Amino acid sequence: MFNSIFQSVLDSSSETLDVSGFIICIGVSILIGIFLAFMYAFRTKYTKSFVITLAMLPAVVCTVIMMVNGNIGAGVAVAGTFSLVRFRSVPGSARDIGSIFMAMAAGLIAGMGYLGFAILFTLIMGIALMIFTNVPFEMGKKRDAIDKTLKITIPEDLDYYSVFDDTFEQYTTEHSLVSSKTTNMGSMFKLIYNISLKDPSKEKEFVDALRCQNGNLEIAISRQEVNNNEL
Repeated sequence: MFNSIFQSVLDSSSETLDVSGFIICIGVSILIGIFLAFMYAFRTKYTKSFVITLAMLPAVVCTVIMMVNGNIGAGVAVAGTFSLVRFRSVPGSARDIGSIFMAMAAGLIAGMGYLGFAILFTLIMGIALMIFTNVPFEMGKKRDAIDKTLKITIPEDLDYYSVFDDTFEQYTTEHSLVSSKTTNMGSMFKLIYNISLKDPSKEKEFVDALRCQNGNLEIAISRQEVNNNEL
């Protein structure tokens, strides 16, 4: 009686999925997604929406594969429909695109007549999404405090390729020159670096050291931006 809820309403003679197997597959897929998400986030600049989407996608794909298994026509239709999301829609955040995929997966399940599985999938994925959304990503906050963008103005006669090497070695673990351009009618250079501070509490000390080298010209340090629209 219970399993009859999860039979397809479109074809009573078709083979039905096992409810316990369905839940186990989604649960394992979510655990795999969590592992992949944390592995991706380890010592990497990332957005929270991308990590959440990465954790949810294995369960979405798992469900879609279970629903179209053995049905070539449904598989071709799903492949075509999913391709429209990436190439025909307006680009959004990782969470936006992931939500579209989840909605499409739920619609696919319902469209094949498995209304009980559609409801169960929506409940499981909705609860998982709310849990992931409320999980504090402390690693991301630490990276925000460490990873900075440095903008510094120097006189034109200063060799910026090597003049700050000692200071960078003392206060940063990584540094890379992103861009350089002339300013003030060519009498100065404006440099932009991506840096990773060894100790965020010594940021002022780091700036003071740079001021002594660039003649007390303009220096700005800001949080290093991550592309929020990148999936």
